[in-house]
Amino acid sequence: MARIPDAFIDDLLARTDIVEVIGARVPLKRQGKEYAARCPFHDERSASFTVSQTKQFYHCFGCGAHGTAISFMMNFDRLEFLDAVDELAKRVGMEIPRDTQQRNANPETRDLYGAMEAASTFFRSQLANSEKALAYVEKRGIDPAIVERYAIGYAPDGFSALRDALGSDPGRMQLMERGGLFSKNDRGNVYDKFRDRLMFPIHDRRGRTIAFGGRVIDPEDSPKYLNSPETALFHKGRELYGLWQAKQANAKLDRLIVVEGYMDVVALAQYGVSQAVATLGTATTPDHAELLFRNAPDVYFCFDGDRAGRSAAWKALESVLPRMKDGRQAFFLFLPDGEDPDSIVRKEGVAGFDARLRDATPLSEFFYASLSSDVNLSSLDGKARLAERCKPLLAQIPDGAFGDLMQQRLTELTGVGARASNPQTHVPTKRATQSSRGTPAQKPSLVRGAITHLLHRPALALDLQPPYRFAALRQPGIDLLSELVLLVRERPEISTGALLEHFEGREEAAALQKLATLDLPGEAANLRDEFLDAITQLDRLVMQQRLEELQQQQRDGGLDAEGKQEMRELLQAQRR
Repeated sequence: MARIPDAFIDDLLARTDIVEVIGARVPLKRQGKEYAARCPFHDERSASFTVSQTKQFYHCFGCGAHGTAISFMMNFDRLEFLDAVDELAKRVGMEIPRDTQQRNANPETRDLYGAMEAASTFFRSQLANSEKALAYVEKRGIDPAIVERYAIGYAPDGFSALRDALGSDPGRMQLMERGGLFSKNDRGNVYDKFRDRLMFPIHDRRGRTIAFGGRVIDPEDSPKYLNSPETALFHKGRELYGLWQAKQANAKLDRLIVVEGYMDVVALAQYGVSQAVATLGTATTPDHAELLFRNAPDVYFCFDGDRAGRSAAWKALESVLPRMKDGRQAFFLFLPDGEDPDSIVRKEGVAGFDARLRDATPLSEFFYASLSSDVNLSSLDGKARLAERCKPLLAQIPDGAFGDLMQQRLTELTGVGARASNPQTHVPTKRATQSSRGTPAQKPSLVRGAITHLLHRPALALDLQPPYRFAALRQPGIDLLSELVLLVRERPEISTGALLEHFEGREEAAALQKLATLDLPGEAANLRDEFLDAITQLDRLVMQQRLEELQQQQRDGGLDAEGKQEMRELLQAQRR
């Protein structure tokens, strides 16, 4: 299998700003020279996840997660290595060599995508052959062009239509089972999961089929909607139905409209509203919020106006609030009882629906209206209660004008003044300079200090010229220091994160990770001088080590003329 050249990866990471990549997915707050957040890879109350812009790597002091922008996207976005590299490369205008792309495709994943696409093709063919399904599509007023755009299909009634059509090959049968297309009863019998349903393929960011949603045709059947289970390709809390089609229909997305069902997305598209997406049978998650804002600056949440709809809206607000960077806007549109986007757009047309969007409630208004609905703001007690409710939520808003204005609004309502940081979101700047028991760390050895400087600024190794005399020193860590220097010389663009990933899986990895998280105070020029001074001192120790060897040889049995000459030169150099 072909490898992507290390030089390409190093260049890609050098051009990539890891703070931008992670900040688009996780709400980061500046903490000194670095950025901090609650770790996206484990549940925590305090912010132990840090991102370093200078070192281009992330590290969690809680769970130990760490890596580069590539590994973050693999873990957070659930991408294959090649897909993560490809997405980052597109951001910075680079292109992966074509032969590398073709050879590095994971055959198991590729076959699973192929099986899902084969199922989608089968469902589409069945729609064309089913009078019942076509009659339902016509009744709902869905044009053939929209059916084609969203690849809508039909799963025939019966327990084995899909399995009989595509499951003759045991390998493909196994793939379809992994893709969530089959179910199994208590006796171990396998049968089609989707039966007598209108089928809506769910696509990933590259337009590949990863799952399905099925809607009943007969009103008495249940459940009304049935989604694929979680699979290796599909994680419902991270996907949005219709996002792929919205991006294809719009050169630039100025807004996204979040609705509740597949038919709402399709109906709005039918009337020319091509920016609608739907969550997949779940409430709006933080991952959904990140995905929405990564694709559009304005997000409209469209819910029923009843109690359940407002509860869903509040859950969406809680996911959105920590991601409200300046320039982003969120709105909430509550529909009349008994109405949904499908019915509204059919009754009022696009103009009427757009008018409702223009009148949608801004996040700030919905926030304070919800939290103060049962509070008496004419009393001090009521104002204090509102302030206490708001404080932990406001602390989640990223630094910026929106956060300041939200705090200002709280001050107007309650009289409570300056915005205070939530102590749970604070990362002590001296955390990394202390041991796990909270005591000051010991002064590092020369070797440890040189390795630490090199991890923080790999390019320092380029200031050294061979031969590397320190490599002959018999001290712990010298072999590691030598390997680091040679690695940087071979890969001049390598970043801290890439250095750490090079040692992933080796016994040195944990120690290197800890050293990379230390705080090195001082200016860049001073740090360079400190590194070079450490190397000079190590070179002197090599000289002393060799001198002691020669002196021991002289005591043991004498030196030849060459040995005596070398010892004289070393003594003279030592005196200098």
